[in-house]
Amino acid sequence: MPKDLKSNALDTLNDLEEPLIDTTAAIPLHSKRTERRQKKRHLKEKSSKQHATLWDLPSELVTDILKLLRPNDIFRLSRVNNPLREFILQEEANLCRKIVAKRYAVLSQCFPLPVLLENVEEGIHPAMLSDERQAVMNIHKRPYQHIQAPDKHLICTCLTCMLAWNNLNLVVDFSHWQRNLDEGEPIPMIARGKSPAWNRKLTVANAEVVQNALQSKLWYARILEGHLKSTVGSIHRHGNNKGNKRRRFQMSAEDVNAETDFFLERSGPPSLDFPFHRDNYYMLEAYLPNRGWNAEISEWRYMPASQHDRDIEFVKSWAKRKLEAAARKETEQQAEKVEERT
Repeated sequence: MPKDLKSNALDTLNDLEEPLIDTTAAIPLHSKRTERRQKKRHLKEKSSKQHATLWDLPSELVTDILKLLRPNDIFRLSRVNNPLREFILQEEANLCRKIVAKRYAVLSQCFPLPVLLENVEEGIHPAMLSDERQAVMNIHKRPYQHIQAPDKHLICTCLTCMLAWNNLNLVVDFSHWQRNLDEGEPIPMIARGKSPAWNRKLTVANAEVVQNALQSKLWYARILEGHLKSTVGSIHRHGNNKGNKRRRFQMSAEDVNAETDFFLERSGPPSLDFPFHRDNYYMLEAYLPNRGWNAEISEWRYMPASQHDRDIEFVKSWAKRKLEAAARKETEQQAEKVEERT
């Protein structure tokens, strides 16, 4: 057979043959043992996958997220789990500084914290704790039924710190009675010289809140949050009283929704008198001490932070005068004894 004819015949046979297809497939297994192995493998693969969490973010970014919350929300968030609580406690100072600057820039200047006695130079402690010095400061401690006197061994008892202690205890107490004021329910009055158990319990609880604020910036921010809520509620309550034509701070719905104290930077009535009795709560709207309105520049001027240092210098001068007076008296007594002998 010629070569060309043989090639054509082979090509024709190849064209007639069907292509081979691999139809091999795994035999399905339905045993319980195989199912357990497959389930275990799937769980292992699932657990090995990386899941994005809050802790994958930089700590600075997490702090910037948390600063958008209110102090009360931060307290609740700290109860979610231990890692979150530890992070909040670790970043508490930085976080609260940002929250206060964002929400309570005005209130933080009106209500400074008293200084702990341990942070005052030790050399002045005997003068601060002396009975004579404490007797001078009794005017700021004894008359108030709604404020517990501070522990002289805990906080500095200079004038600035005493007023700061009283103001913080006052706003905590004022916040406690907001429901009564909103609903028109009278606040229980206390007869002069009486000290009922319920009032002692309340003033002790208020003092514990302030003491917590001395140790924790988050507690301090929580006090400011409570007073802002009391102030907003009081302004709204008195504004609804058509017969009350007194001057008050202008507050819009946007100001309320913002939950900041920026609207208190506007012109408004000054807080000149300390609410020495709970009777004053009925007409109290915006209690914002330690500042005065400057008409020339149309803004509020606040008590300088250096006022505490000035008071400490005053106590030092007072103690020095007492020592000098005692030394002169002793010298005079010795001179009199010498004259008697001669």
